[in-house]
Amino acid sequence: MPLLVMKFGGTSVGDLARIQNAARKVQREVERGYDVIVIVSAMSGKTNELVGWVEQTSPMFDAREYDAVVSSGENVTAGLMALTLQEMDVPARSWQGWQVPILTTSAHSAARFLDIPRENIDAKFAEGFKVAVVAGFQGVSPEGRITTLGRGGSDTTAVAFAAAFGAERCDIYTDVDGIYTTDPRISSKARKLDKIAFEEMLELASLGAKVLQTRSVELAMRYKVRLRVLSSFEDTDESSGTIVCDEEEIMESKVVSGVAYSRDEAKMTLVTIEDRPGIAAAIFGPLAEAGVNVDMIVQNISERDYDDHPGAVTDMTFSCPVNQIPRARKAMEDARAAGIINYDDLAVDTDVAKVSVVGIGMRSHAGVAATMFKALAAENINIKVIATSEIKISVLIDRKYMELAVQALHDAFELEKSA
Repeated sequence: MPLLVMKFGGTSVGDLARIQNAARKVQREVERGYDVIVIVSAMSGKTNELVGWVEQTSPMFDAREYDAVVSSGENVTAGLMALTLQEMDVPARSWQGWQVPILTTSAHSAARFLDIPRENIDAKFAEGFKVAVVAGFQGVSPEGRITTLGRGGSDTTAVAFAAAFGAERCDIYTDVDGIYTTDPRISSKARKLDKIAFEEMLELASLGAKVLQTRSVELAMRYKVRLRVLSSFEDTDESSGTIVCDEEEIMESKVVSGVAYSRDEAKMTLVTIEDRPGIAAAIFGPLAEAGVNVDMIVQNISERDYDDHPGAVTDMTFSCPVNQIPRARKAMEDARAAGIINYDDLAVDTDVAKVSVVGIGMRSHAGVAATMFKALAAENINIKVIATSEIKISVLIDRKYMELAVQALHDAFELEKSA
């Protein structure tokens, strides 16, 4: 029997009416001949409520008990979904993470998968059950404790089950009807993509697109799991949504597939540091140890001598998420106090945004950077930092120009047109 994995996020199961709507979509796939594994999130708002309760009860909480509480939201949804399906005469059974079992590491609130044995769920399918409703976001550690996977973990759970069970496809139901060339709220010309390559989706997810969680895309790319992103709130068929797949499945694509943005960026500059071998390691080693996610890096080379700084000096600029500024600042201050580095000042600019263009077509086409920079220059948008990869170009600009930059780039690459 062919098998399908279907994942429903928090807004898709936000109340009993929405659970019934999701259950009808599952029923339709069963009627088409599929066995179905349904991965569910907690009802919208429930996880935040549970986290709040934990923090009010114990500000310095035990991570094991945090996971025990926070994972309960998915358990409730799984049970309600199974009951709803049973009322529709669809043979269904709910599963918590420990019952599957979903085996994970012991890193509470940030666990990673070790294994998903198939035997228990396969046995239920053999008995005649058609649907296994599994609580997403959770697993069980080698010590037998409940673990959680971090925010967005239900997406990752769905992809992991699709890989473990050899599913034909993994459908991610959410509150949008697919992947767009950019955020439709910013550009009215944004176009829904029929297909997008894993690598492009991974870049878009890591650059700020919120539709799929980054870890889930990484896992899908590693195990070649075909994903489909589609809306929970619209009537859908086999052609609905956007397929995330191997590059080989896309016959011909545009040079640039999408424009992504992130408001939550900060630019930090170490002013007047020594220009010597090993200085980058001395800076970014402590930042890595402090868990700071550094993205864009620019070293401003200078051969000038200053009276109080004999020898060559330079400035080092990097970007990181805004919420990691205190961690980054402390890491640099500690490194200076320990004599690892020396600098005159640490300048922080939080009034910036990152805008990126992404496309696998960049590998074989020249001129993408020139087109991007020309479009920004035409709008008098100054570029502060540039970073590139094989299929991405990102720039850091003043935040007030972010929406204008997204619209200008979308127009410059004519993303409203299909390939």
